[in-house]
Amino acid sequence: MQAVIMAGGFGTRLRPITCNIPKPMAPIANEPMLCHIINLLKQHNFHDLTMLLYYQPEVISQYFGDGKKFGVNINYLRPDGDLGTAGSVKFAQKLIKDTFLVISGDVLTDFDLTQALEFHKRKKSIATMVLTRVPNPLQFGVVITDKHGKIEKFLEKPSWGEVFSDSINTGIYVLDPKVFDYIPADKDFDFSKELFPLLLKEKKPLYGYIADGYWKDIGSHDEYRHAHYDILDGVVKIETKGKKLKIGGNEITVGEGVEIGKDVSVDSNAILGDNVIIKDGAKISRTVIGSNTIIGEGAEVLGSILWDNVSIGNEARLKENVIGRSTTIGDRSVIQVGTVISDECSIGGDVVIKTNLRIWPNKIVESGAVLSSSLVWGEKWNKALFNATGITGLANVEITPEFAAKIGSAYGAFIGKGSYILTTRDTHRVSRMIKRGLISGLLSAGVKVGDLSNAPIPVARYQIGNEGEAGGIHVRQSPLDAKMIDIKFFNSKGRDISLKQEKSIEQLFYREDFKRADIKDIGEIVVPPRAIDYYRTGYLNTIKKDIIRNSNQKLVIDYANSSATMIFPAILGELDIEVVALNAFVTSRESKTKSTEEFQNSLLQLSNIVTTLESNAGFLIDSGAEKLFFVDEKGRIMHNDLAMFVVTYLVLKTNANKNATIAVPVYASSVIDTLAKKFKVKVKRTGTTPKSIMDAAAQEDVIFVGDSQGGFIFPQFQASFDAMFAIGKVIEMLAELKMSLSNIEKQIPPLLVLHKAVACPWDKKGQAMRQAIEYSKDKKAELIDGVKIYLPDNKWVLMSPDPDDAFFHIWAEAKKPAEAKTIIDSYAKLVKKWQE
Repeated sequence: MQAVIMAGGFGTRLRPITCNIPKPMAPIANEPMLCHIINLLKQHNFHDLTMLLYYQPEVISQYFGDGKKFGVNINYLRPDGDLGTAGSVKFAQKLIKDTFLVISGDVLTDFDLTQALEFHKRKKSIATMVLTRVPNPLQFGVVITDKHGKIEKFLEKPSWGEVFSDSINTGIYVLDPKVFDYIPADKDFDFSKELFPLLLKEKKPLYGYIADGYWKDIGSHDEYRHAHYDILDGVVKIETKGKKLKIGGNEITVGEGVEIGKDVSVDSNAILGDNVIIKDGAKISRTVIGSNTIIGEGAEVLGSILWDNVSIGNEARLKENVIGRSTTIGDRSVIQVGTVISDECSIGGDVVIKTNLRIWPNKIVESGAVLSSSLVWGEKWNKALFNATGITGLANVEITPEFAAKIGSAYGAFIGKGSYILTTRDTHRVSRMIKRGLISGLLSAGVKVGDLSNAPIPVARYQIGNEGEAGGIHVRQSPLDAKMIDIKFFNSKGRDISLKQEKSIEQLFYREDFKRADIKDIGEIVVPPRAIDYYRTGYLNTIKKDIIRNSNQKLVIDYANSSATMIFPAILGELDIEVVALNAFVTSRESKTKSTEEFQNSLLQLSNIVTTLESNAGFLIDSGAEKLFFVDEKGRIMHNDLAMFVVTYLVLKTNANKNATIAVPVYASSVIDTLAKKFKVKVKRTGTTPKSIMDAAAQEDVIFVGDSQGGFIFPQFQASFDAMFAIGKVIEMLAELKMSLSNIEKQIPPLLVLHKAVACPWDKKGQAMRQAIEYSKDKKAELIDGVKIYLPDNKWVLMSPDPDDAFFHIWAEAKKPAEAKTIIDSYAKLVKKWQE
C-alpha cells in the first residue's frame, strides 16, 4: 500500500526547540516524530512511502535514507514553492498507482489505519477524512456526517459560534487517484479550503471515518510535554526502544549502557535513552531522558523532556521543562515550570530561570543570574492572542510596553516592509503608553506609521485607505473593565481584520524570530494632515443636510469624555442643530470605562435634562464613539433592543419599495422580518460577533445593520459602527418622516426576546455543539452562528457558545414572557446535559 507523508512543517509554534530541525524530526520518546508515523504505517501494511519535504529537507532525507533500514521504501519530493496541502500531494501524482493514504509527519497517533482504509473502500468514496473527537475544536476543521458517514458540512478553524461539532479533521485522508482530476497542477490548493468544498459541490462521495484511538496535533510546548506523559501513562500505543527495569517498585524503560547510582528515586514511569548516567541521590519522575545525558548527584528532574547529550548539574531542579540537545545546566540551578531551553545552551551554576520562558540556541546564562524574561523577545503570551474585540489583557501587567513592541513587530512583519499603517488611541494615559510601544515595533519592521494621536474609532476607520494605508491599530481602555486594554486591528478598508489574518499575526508573534528592517529601512512617523477633514467632508456629503437644517432639532448629547468631542460639535454646527453637550471634554486621567451603575446614572441624568429642556432626543455616545444609546423626547430611556427596532423602522419606512436589504444578528426578534415584509425590504441574518456583523454591512446590497447592543451601521458612509453618523442619520430620518422617537415606539409590537448565559467549560463546548446539532437534525433549524431552532407559533431558540468566556448564550422568543422563559429554561437544561 502507498502513503504520502506531509513532512514540510517549519515547527513555528514549537520554537525554539525546532530552530535547528524540521518539526517532524523533533523527538518523541527519543525517536523523531516521523519514526512513529512510519512504524504506524508499516504496522498497517503501508510500505511504499512518499515524503513531501520543504523546510530543511536534507535533515529528513539523510536520517531515513531510502527507508530500507526502517522496513519501508521512501521516495522524497520537494515542491519548488508552497502549493498548499492538496497541491503538494498533486505534485506526487506520478508516483501514485492506486488508493493511497495521506498523513502528517508531525502528529502522534495510534489509529487503526486498516479500518479507515476498509471503510473507504466499503463506501466507494473518492475521499475519506479520518476524524476524531476533541474537547476544543477551535484550532481544527470541524466536520459533521450523517449516520452513514457521508460528510454533510465542514468548516476550517471556526469561531465558537460556528462550531457545529466536536468531530475534527485529523489531516489523515484515504484518497482515490481520481481525486487528482480535481486538483490543479502547480497551484496553491488546499484540501479543506478548496478540494473538499469542490467535491461536495460536485456531489462526489466524500466520507468521514470517526476513528477510535489516540491522536494529538503537537502544536505547542505544553502539548509536546503532554504527548510524552500520555506515552508514559500508556494512553497511546507506540513502540519505545529499550528494556524494562524496576526501581523501587516502579518500572522504567532503559536503553543500552545506562548507569544508575545509589539511592536514585524513581516515583513514576520514565524512559531513558542509551548511555544515560544518573548519579547518586537523584530523583526522576514522569520524565523522558535522551541518550548520553548525565543527571548529577541529588538533582531532581520532574515531568521534563531532555534531548540527547544534556548535562544536569548536581542538586539542580527541573520541573515540567523541555531541554534541547547538548545543553548544560550547572549545579544547584533551578528551572521553573514551563520553561523551554533550546540546543547548545550553557546555564551556569546557582541560576534561577523563571516560569514559561523561552531560551533560544547557543545562549549563555552566567552563574548566579536570575532570568525573568526570555532571551529572544520576551515572555510568551500564555493564552489565545486574539478574542472577539482584538487583543485584550490587563493594562501594564499582561499588555506591557514590551509586549506591545513585540505585537507591533509581528504586525509589521505581516503587513510588510514599506507599508503604511495608521495608529490611534483613546485619551487615557495607558493607551498612549501602549500605542507608543506598538509604534516602536512597527518602525522596527520598516513600516511607515501615520500617528493620529487620540481619535474616535470611526474617524480612524474612515481614514484608512484614503492615503494608501494598509491597515490600522487602535488602542483603548476596555469599555467592559477599567483594568483592561484592547488593541484593535483594522484592514485596508477600515474593517476588523479577518480570522485568517489574526492567525497569521499570531503565528508570527509566536515564532519570535521575525525579520527586522535594516537601519536604512527603519520606518518613519508622520501625522496624517487631513484625517478629520476626510471624515467631516464625507459625513456632510452623505447626510441630507437641508432636511436636518430645516427641522430645528434640539438635542442633548453626552460625549462620555470621548474624543468624539474633538470633531462632532463642528459637524453638528454645520447642520444647524442646537446641542446641549454633557461631559464634552477629554482627560488622560479619567477612566473610559463605566460600571453598570455609572452607565445607568448617566442615562438617568440624560433623561432628566432632555425633559427639562424639552429636547427632541438625547444620545449617549460610548468612549470609542461606536455605540449609541437613546432617550426619547419624553425622557424615556430606550433599551437597546427597542432602540434598534426604532432605527430599523425608520430605515424601513424611508426605503420602502426600493428593493433594499438590511442585516441583523441571528438573535434579533422576528418582529423585524414582519416589519420588513410590510415595507418590501429584505432581511439578512448575520453571526453574533462584531466582525461578522461588519462583514454583512460590507455586502453590496445592504443599506443598514444593527446589533441590538447600541451598534448601528449605515454602509453608504462606512461599513462599520459609527455613533456620530448614526445620530445624524436618525435625525435626518425623523425629520424626513416628521416623526418623533416616541411616535415610532408605538408602531413597534411587544418585543419578547429573552437571553440567558449557561456555564460551559471550554473543553465541553465542542461536545455540546455536536449534541445540539444532532438534536436539531429533525427540526427546522439554521446554523448561521450556533444552532437556531424554529418552534411552533413563531417561537424560536438560539444556542451559541461564547467566543471568549466559558458559557453558552441562549436566546428565545415567544408571544408571552412566560413562554420565552420556559423555552430558555428547557434548553438551558439540555445544554447542561449535553456537557455530561
